[in-house]
Amino acid sequence: MNLNSIFENNSRWAQKKLETDIHYFNKLSMGQKPQVFYIGCSDSRVTAEELMGVGPGEVFIYRNIANMIPNSDLSSQSVVSYAVSYLNVKHIVVCGHYNCGGVKAAMESTDLGLINPWLRNIRDIYRLHREELNSISDDVLRYDRLVELNVMEQCVNVIKTADVQKAIKERQLSVHGWVFDMRTGKLKDLKFDFAKVLDEIMEIYRIV
Repeated sequence: MNLNSIFENNSRWAQKKLETDIHYFNKLSMGQKPQVFYIGCSDSRVTAEELMGVGPGEVFIYRNIANMIPNSDLSSQSVVSYAVSYLNVKHIVVCGHYNCGGVKAAMESTDLGLINPWLRNIRDIYRLHREELNSISDDVLRYDRLVELNVMEQCVNVIKTADVQKAIKERQLSVHGWVFDMRTGKLKDLKFDFAKVLDEIMEIYRIV
């Protein structure tokens, strides 16, 4: 890719927006009030706004390798806090995707250097669900299932945070788990049982 083409594309995009609405960028600069906080993967094939059909200002987006919210990661924890306590989002969506390179790497017994501690979180999920995953003989289906289980576990990690628990209690914030299937282009709702998970984990993780 020629980097100069990016600036040319940007110029055309900006001009097109102004032709539609001369005040477009003035409005954009006035702030954001998104109702949805989207936690997704950094994979270059998964463009959050495009797959959801939303525009600037509609969804607050955070992306990293394998859409993770580790309890010890200050970056992801800070973004969750900002989205919930300052932007006052109504919904948090954790969205994984099939064919995720991070999840695939975690399934392999390979030393990947600095990324090892990050992937260990996914390997822990494999350990917790080893019986189910090992019962799946098809490698692709097992891979897909770990993607789904990782999404569900990150939803739980989100609920563990104080800001989210406070927002659930005070304004009925909800958490959702989705997967994007790049083989079909469709989003899949994993039907994360929010109420059931709250009942199951709050005895241990309640902090507000």
